[in-house]
Amino acid sequence: MDIYYAVIIFIFGAVIGSFLNVCIYRIPRGESTAYPPSHCTNCGNKIKWYDLIPIISYFVLKGKCRYCGEKISIRYPLIEFITALLYLMLYIKIGIGIDFIKYITFMSILIVVGMIDFDTTDVYFKTTAAGVVFALIFMAVYWNMGFEIRNFIFGGILSGIFFTIIIFITKGGMGWGDMEICVFCGLFLGFKLTLVMMFLSFVLGAAVGMILILSGKKSRKDYIPFGPFISLASIITVFLGGTILNLYL
Repeated sequence: MDIYYAVIIFIFGAVIGSFLNVCIYRIPRGESTAYPPSHCTNCGNKIKWYDLIPIISYFVLKGKCRYCGEKISIRYPLIEFITALLYLMLYIKIGIGIDFIKYITFMSILIVVGMIDFDTTDVYFKTTAAGVVFALIFMAVYWNMGFEIRNFIFGGILSGIFFTIIIFITKGGMGWGDMEICVFCGLFLGFKLTLVMMFLSFVLGAAVGMILILSGKKSRKDYIPFGPFISLASIITVFLGGTILNLYL
């Protein structure tokens, strides 16, 4: 591993994480992710560039707005750090190449989709549509490079059919937004890794749901968004999917 590249990739990931924070906040509110520039949601003051340095600015400002003192959620630097860490881990695992670009794009979309669903219990079509579009772009790139892409097509079809069946069986227990997430995940991951992703998403969902019910924070009738579990399962699959398949086989 080249330390110089590792540092650059970590910084790049943190910058992208900062943009993902903007997407997570603005998309559910129907706002543009490009305009207006970053500003305090409490006092409306435009945030200066030196207060937008990912991770660092939060601690320099002691977690408060420079102008009005409004508390800034710790989640902002956390998402920046997690995004940077995922980028770095992926670089360590596979190096820089088309697969690296593909999977950092994939994980970035997953973070946005998963966090928005966690916050609002809604999946926005513009986010899943972006996932499908980027998946198709990378499939076109692979096809142009001479690689077989049927595996990815089958992954999308498998997840789409499977979750559609579940939606009808559960009669609303799972939403169409979950199906949309799984379709673009399948197009990114391919057939075999999609099986791993779906298995992990249900295991994670069941485990967390059980904990929430036993702790009294949720009842059996409460809705628990499934998108975060699909997103987390997909990220785990990117890193460990091949290992899990080999262990099973």
